[in-house]
Amino acid sequence: MNAQKLAFANTTPPPKELQKTVYAILFTISFSHFINDLLQAVIPAVYPMLKDQFQLNFTQIGLITLTYQIIASILQPFVGMYTDKKSKPFSLVIGMSFTLIGLFLVSIASSFTYLLLSVSLIGIGSSIFHPESSRVAHLASGGKKGLAQSIFQLGGNAGTAVGPLLAAMIVIPNGQLHIIWFCLIAFIGIGVLYKIGLWYGAHMEMKRKNKSTFQEARLHNLSKKRVTFSLLILLILIFSKYFYLTSITSYYTFYLIDKFNVSIQESQVYLFIFLGAVAAGTLLGGPLGDKFGRKYVIWISILGVAPFTLMLPYASLFWVGILSVVIGVILSSAFSAILVYATELLPGKVGLVAGLFFGFAFGMAGIGSAVLGKLADMTSISYVFSICAFLPLIGILTAFLPNIESQQK
Repeated sequence: MNAQKLAFANTTPPPKELQKTVYAILFTISFSHFINDLLQAVIPAVYPMLKDQFQLNFTQIGLITLTYQIIASILQPFVGMYTDKKSKPFSLVIGMSFTLIGLFLVSIASSFTYLLLSVSLIGIGSSIFHPESSRVAHLASGGKKGLAQSIFQLGGNAGTAVGPLLAAMIVIPNGQLHIIWFCLIAFIGIGVLYKIGLWYGAHMEMKRKNKSTFQEARLHNLSKKRVTFSLLILLILIFSKYFYLTSITSYYTFYLIDKFNVSIQESQVYLFIFLGAVAAGTLLGGPLGDKFGRKYVIWISILGVAPFTLMLPYASLFWVGILSVVIGVILSSAFSAILVYATELLPGKVGLVAGLFFGFAFGMAGIGSAVLGKLADMTSISYVFSICAFLPLIGILTAFLPNIESQQK
């Protein structure tokens, strides 16, 4: 309770308090992640409307995703490396401001080129938000890094789930200009992140004054070569996870409309159900990794989802809904475990790790959307889903990861 009271204090609390898990900050940064990812999710949610309005093909739809995802992907590691050396507590406010401007411009965009320029600003906002907000979660974890990362990720995935639902209610029936209402949510996010910045600044000041208290422990004796190899495997697993996820987030609605003849709004409800399952599953991965070992969570999460992804392209509409929930819950538990595992491989470089993995995830999602859009134009949406179903089999590579927990004993 004392830690929570200190959450937004301007005075610096004692080091002992700062070492506790600060749940008030964890849930607040999770809420800001909810807002950030909700706003980003609005864009793919209105793809069917934009496709008709601007007469776009699937390749162009993929290029929209590629634009804002690849910008976020390229910039995030650099933001993380910079803030590892010099923290910027109010950079989160700047990031949300870019997202606000981007959304406003999307709401009034009059051409495909204008859309690309607008979503690029949203990509810049994301590139600033994710490394720094992930660091805040790490600082407030009190050592419960898996739990902290899961709480943080829960907000983002919940926002990704709610975004399409709100878009279906606000934008789809009324038109592109109504995207502007989401700018109000961005203003709320800016206010929340300003409060986070106050706590972040106070915490980092105390950390500077008590360097020995906050030194990151080295949890393994792995060689640099083994660490690099392990990071490469983790990135390949991220590729598998996010290439598959982008087939759902960008093209699930089109798949349902094409195969089962549902309406745009009905397809958004199915997307919401899937993304809600992703949000629920996110909360499991971190705590389970803390308790049983992150390698095992990664193994089960990615390889374990393969039987269900392989069944989905051949299922009826009812079973597609059921399978999407199972897939969302299992697959979503991986990212928190992967991210914390990577920070333990590279202690003291939270910003770099967060920037690299969030950036790579965004890059894979963007490239995946563009590639799968082109493939859909050349073949069909159903063919895209049948091919992507095999991606989780890449999870077999988890066998080559070292068990860091055994290194700690």
